[in-house]
Amino acid sequence: MAGGQSPRQKMINLMYLVFIAMLALNMSKEVLSAFGLLNNKIETANAETAARNTAFMDGLSTKASDEPAQYAAVYSKAQEIETASNELDTYLSTLKSGAIEGLEDPTDYEVMDKPDYYNNLFFTGDNYKPEGQEFIDKMNNYRTEMMAILSDTAVAKKVAGVEDIKKSIENNFSTAPEENRDGKEVEWLNYHYEGFPLIASLTKLTQLQADVKTAKSEILSKMLSGQQAAALSFSNYSTIMDVEKSAYYSGETFNGAIMLGRTDASTVPQEVNLTLDGRPLTEEQYDVVGGKVVLKVGAGSPGDHKIEGTLVYGEGGEKVEVPVKTGFATISKPNAAVIAADKMNVVYRGVDNPMTVSIPGIPDNKVSASGAGLSKVSGSKYVMRPQSGTTVTITASGTLPDGQKVSSNSQFRIKGIPAPLGTIRGESGIVRMQRQGLEISSVGALLEDFDFDLNLRVTGFSFKVSGQPTVVVSGTKLNGAAKAALRRAKRGDVVQIFDINTSISGSNVKLRKTAPVTVELTN
Repeated sequence: MAGGQSPRQKMINLMYLVFIAMLALNMSKEVLSAFGLLNNKIETANAETAARNTAFMDGLSTKASDEPAQYAAVYSKAQEIETASNELDTYLSTLKSGAIEGLEDPTDYEVMDKPDYYNNLFFTGDNYKPEGQEFIDKMNNYRTEMMAILSDTAVAKKVAGVEDIKKSIENNFSTAPEENRDGKEVEWLNYHYEGFPLIASLTKLTQLQADVKTAKSEILSKMLSGQQAAALSFSNYSTIMDVEKSAYYSGETFNGAIMLGRTDASTVPQEVNLTLDGRPLTEEQYDVVGGKVVLKVGAGSPGDHKIEGTLVYGEGGEKVEVPVKTGFATISKPNAAVIAADKMNVVYRGVDNPMTVSIPGIPDNKVSASGAGLSKVSGSKYVMRPQSGTTVTITASGTLPDGQKVSSNSQFRIKGIPAPLGTIRGESGIVRMQRQGLEISSVGALLEDFDFDLNLRVTGFSFKVSGQPTVVVSGTKLNGAAKAALRRAKRGDVVQIFDINTSISGSNVKLRKTAPVTVELTN
């Protein structure tokens, strides 16, 4: 109280303090009953959550037994979570049962208005009793264990929103000091359990049990859904071809069906019962790798071979048989490669020469080719860009199914691009045309009887009318000086177009000299 007050004012202030204390100590019976009803509701919800968690663990145990590769690790982590959760839940139940042990009627909440039990159990003066410190240690241990489990990389990958769950556990089970209404820090145990009516403290303990069960339920369900989502992810599937036979003749209709097949390592059969051409396969003739049954059998003689039987998997504690009916074909071993130029039996310098390189009986992805200037496009398609020299050798190598290497080579002549022919309105050699047609026509160039389509570009030429000086023209059409010389020409005069500057668009290859074109005027 402030100094300088009169005795009467001091007495009034003291009476106010006593009155407030009396109000705090004489909590209404309605409030006590409300706490009791809330405690009952939380207890009921806790029982339902506990039943769901038990059913979840039983189902997960079955899955771990059926598919250990997929669910054993999840079940192991679930057991860690269950152990930590059950330990704290059991301890909280013990704290509650001890508080109501001496009561005649544990459901008479109106008499549970005293704070004595937990005050005497947890506190001694300003210090904690061993029981109080034990409570704090139990809370801290649970929080630490759960955070460690959730921080595990394997768990974090399978739990969506793991950071939100960690934050919830950190908040719900924190024992850090709390700030009271006056802004002062109070130790966690004092803040929550010192001086409170018994029913209020019991309700808080029941709520802590609800937080334990809810956290356990949320983590376990998300771990399972994450594992199932990973198992069902399309990244665990590959396409497979289902065909009636392993080889088809030319002219037949191919009726293969493309489907998805699981390839993840967690899908492992419990039993493998297969036969090859009617003979049972032994365990030495196959391996289970990455969810696949990898056969280790000889290809046998040329022809079709059948693989039949069943793969047995676990589902719901029962065995499920998946039928197998497939096969493969064996062909005679190839001993030579087939190499052919797509256009002709030579390759040309300065252009991209398409090539096909393959080896009969060996897929394209098992065949490689090498040669100076050779590069792969896709499959069996290559491009040859000849370099220096007059010949180039291409070597093809392949790997047979048994791992044996075969190779072959072929030599090709390298030729230069032939000299272009000059053209006027698309015609070469000697062209008869009228003066007016020549005046508006374009000068061009072509490669006669050449198998490649090259984009030739003319950038200039020389223009000569008989008896007149030569005119140098830039571009593809006559300029003013050339047109003036053309107008002075007579019928029957010969006009020469020569020194035609020709290049290949987009290439720095230098072409041979372009042949001139001659025009005989018809008027």
